Amino acid sequence: MSERAFDREDLFVAATGPGSVIAGRIRLRTLVVVRWIAVIGQMFSLLFVRYGLGFELPILPCVITVLASAGLNVILAVQYPNTARLSNRGAALFLAYDLLQLSALLYMTGGLANPFSILILVPVTISATILSIGSTFILGAMALLFTSLLAFYHLPLPWSPEPLTLPTLYRGAIWTGLALGIVFMSVYAGRVAFETRRMSDALAATHTALAREQQLSAVGGLAASAAHELGTPLGTIHLVANELSRELPPDFEHREDLDLLVSQAERCRDILAELSRSPGDGDDAFKLTTIVGLVEAAVEPYLALGTPVDIEPQTGLPPTVYRSPEVLHGLANFVENAIDFARTRVWIRIYWDAQDITIHIEDDGPGIPLDVLKNMGEPYRTSRSEKGGMGLGVFISKTLLEHSGGRVQFANRTDEGRIVGARIAIHWPRGIINPAHPAESAGGV
Repeated sequence: MSERAFDREDLFVAATGPGSVIAGRIRLRTLVVVRWIAVIGQMFSLLFVRYGLGFELPILPCVITVLASAGLNVILAVQYPNTARLSNRGAALFLAYDLLQLSALLYMTGGLANPFSILILVPVTISATILSIGSTFILGAMALLFTSLLAFYHLPLPWSPEPLTLPTLYRGAIWTGLALGIVFMSVYAGRVAFETRRMSDALAATHTALAREQQLSAVGGLAASAAHELGTPLGTIHLVANELSRELPPDFEHREDLDLLVSQAERCRDILAELSRSPGDGDDAFKLTTIVGLVEAAVEPYLALGTPVDIEPQTGLPPTVYRSPEVLHGLANFVENAIDFARTRVWIRIYWDAQDITIHIEDDGPGIPLDVLKNMGEPYRTSRSEKGGMGLGVFISKTLLEHSGGRVQFANRTDEGRIVGARIAIHWPRGIINPAHPAESAGGV
């Protein structure tokens, strides 16, 4: 590959067919369409001012400047398909050219006195929404530089019958307004775009976690269904082998083989019995459990960590619930966090009545700082201690549990005004999580 080809691919990344990986922040076609709109608007404005209003201006250089953008658009359309995407560097150069072209037009048509000088904000604003902070900073600095130069160096504003000369103070006010607009729009648009991308990334992580839990659940369901189907023929093999073992004499020449067959059949029966306990999607028996069993399944992977976890259900027969991957993952993550921050012990208290099912996950750790507590559940928040965590994981768990129809609340445990730990409360209407009750609202686990 030649050096020139390498440079082009560094600026433009195109999809060449189905399944190809498309890298880049924005489609080339999007910016090309925006540039075509600018070209049409610029050409119309120039022709209208020159021939409609009869104002004198260097029409030929202005038209050549506009046609240069049109020609570049044609070249890009020929060289790259509609699916081509611009890299960060390529998009920055694309917008830098637009900024330079607009500044050249403003230079020939009155500088900052031209009402269209406000359009110098557009490339910087677009950069703030799609490009990196570094690229936006460079484009913003370019815009400030061009704005400053246009305040002093420009051809007269097209006007008739006498040239329009604005006071120096007014031109300075225009420069100040544009400079503030460049900075404000860059910061504001960049911040909004950053929050949007961050939330999008967090939701993508949530979907990934849910997909992983659903895959595990599907594997468990397949194993349980296989165990259920293989149980009958294996039972028959084990029964026949036992009958032969009892009826054949002890000195039978294949006695050792027969005993081995019986022992291996018993081993297979034990394995299938263990597999049949796995939750899955095949039979209702594998999809349902009690609320206590659901909590125990979520806690089981963390029992070996050393911190005692006390599961304390209220007295009475616990309600039946769905074995939901969302709920399992959400509860497990909250339990792991509680164990991580607990000093000596974690409590999981389970309550239910005719309307609701509630789970409290409590620890005796340092609690949640107030500045973190008010933002709990938002993605990428700082930890409540130097141990780390309680950021994206909490957002994922809260999102999954709320997707199941639950409501998650965060609080601190207190004793005589002193924080003695953290509490996470999860509430479900029984009509959503308990199949024995009619649904009280749309949705469900």
